[in-house]
Amino acid sequence: MATYDTVDYLVIGHITVDLTANGPVMGGSAAYAALTARALGLRVGVVTVRGNEIPLKELDGISVVAGQAEHSTTFENIYTPAGRVQYVRHMAPKIDFASVPQNWRRARIIHLAPVAQEVDAQLPADFHPELLGLTPQGWMRALDEDGRVRACAWAQAESALARAGAVVFSIEDVGRDESVIEPMAYAARIMAVTEGSGGVRLFWNGDSRRFMPPAVVEMDPTGAGDIFAAAFFSRLLNTRDPWEAARFANRIAAISVTRPGMAGVPSPDEVRTCLMEILG
Repeated sequence: MATYDTVDYLVIGHITVDLTANGPVMGGSAAYAALTARALGLRVGVVTVRGNEIPLKELDGISVVAGQAEHSTTFENIYTPAGRVQYVRHMAPKIDFASVPQNWRRARIIHLAPVAQEVDAQLPADFHPELLGLTPQGWMRALDEDGRVRACAWAQAESALARAGAVVFSIEDVGRDESVIEPMAYAARIMAVTEGSGGVRLFWNGDSRRFMPPAVVEMDPTGAGDIFAAAFFSRLLNTRDPWEAARFANRIAAISVTRPGMAGVPSPDEVRTCLMEILG
């Protein structure tokens, strides 16, 4: 296996093609999280499987190990007053943990970021992150015969949550079913549930708190949860304080919805500003 530069933040998941009114663009939790981690000053690696429909120019400077596929996993997102409706138009093959470079298996943060069941929820025994972060939306998705994404039960939830250092998902990922959240919070060490303009609920150590984001004019919410997750995992590892990490990630995510698509990823200057705001 080839040797790759050491990374601080490893994200594993499909880099997708998102179909928009302006044409196909890069998407996927892995891409948004990787770009956010880079803005935070971390050395970032991505392991994925994808086709070659679009270039990855936004990921310049980020190390990408990509298995080849005929098509990338391809989403079409339709926003309605009742929420987002998603369709999967193509599906890339699953990601094999064996494709992860050996020296990346001890990255300080390993972020499993599935979008469509493409990566297993259990790390192999030779992976040793300081923090294992999960964004389990892809394990909570099933497709109907038309490719429409529906919420489904996460079969491996209990065992995966017990092993993770922190978990972030959206209330939409569980179909807004509150009955699902309590048992997941009980099984997880630290769990954040994002709710768009309603902020985030953070569950830790038997307590829960809601953090409201600053008021902004929303333009595009795509990727906001992934941006929140990367900021949250990174700040959590640095401070060991989930409450502070949530306040920081909330501000970063609020910035993201004011711009379209990948343009919502924060700049290093915006990261510094958000840090100064939460630290007073």
